[in-house]
Amino acid sequence: METFLDVTILPQPDDTTCGPTCLHAVYQYYGDDIPLAQVIDEVKRLETGGTLDVFLACHALRRGYKARIYTYNLQVFDPSWFLHDPDYIEERLLAQMEAKDDAKLHLATRGYLNFLNLGGELRFADLTPTLLRKYLKRSIPVLTGLSSTYLYRSMREYGDLCEDDDVRGHPSGHFVLLCGYNRPDRLVAIADPHMGNPLAVGQKYEVSIDRVICSILLGIVTYDANLLIIEPPRKKANGRANHTVQA
Repeated sequence: METFLDVTILPQPDDTTCGPTCLHAVYQYYGDDIPLAQVIDEVKRLETGGTLDVFLACHALRRGYKARIYTYNLQVFDPSWFLHDPDYIEERLLAQMEAKDDAKLHLATRGYLNFLNLGGELRFADLTPTLLRKYLKRSIPVLTGLSSTYLYRSMREYGDLCEDDDVRGHPSGHFVLLCGYNRPDRLVAIADPHMGNPLAVGQKYEVSIDRVICSILLGIVTYDANLLIIEPPRKKANGRANHTVQA
């Protein structure tokens, strides 16, 4: 690999904890020794299972990290909003909540409002190999929500048991970590919390950059389609990192 980060990721304990497991791997990469069970317990969950990347970002912000989200989720954000400052985006998010009666949209919106109030940064930029390399070359892993149906080239899933069903099934979302890039071969290294993923015997593998970009953008179907950039926590005066989670 041209760039490869030494990321260690644990297997996700169940089908709905891929997000917290990826977040835990980022914390471990930065030397933040928090138990996976604690991360899972503290990250907000959806009633239907799983989470949103904005809830992962809010957890990181509360632990003192810096968090930046590149969003491609047009279900939540209008591109024109990003021509203005964050206060305008907050205003439009609130207006959208008033105009649309959608429970998941409202939940995501409250998450983004909290994210902004905690000091998180929202960006809207073309998803290109250059953007991904920018952070990997700085030794920053990229946590992303994407379409596992597209990434894995798997059948869509149906029902509470997530059974393969190419007729009745629906696309599935997933979280992974991007942890390396081979520029000559245009391959991205992925650390996947799903031990049973169909692309490798283990949890690390390489996929073409084109497939990764398409998978991320198609994550919009499940309210993903975001890049989450988490950078090391601010230091206190005594040189120790602040890892306290506030309610």
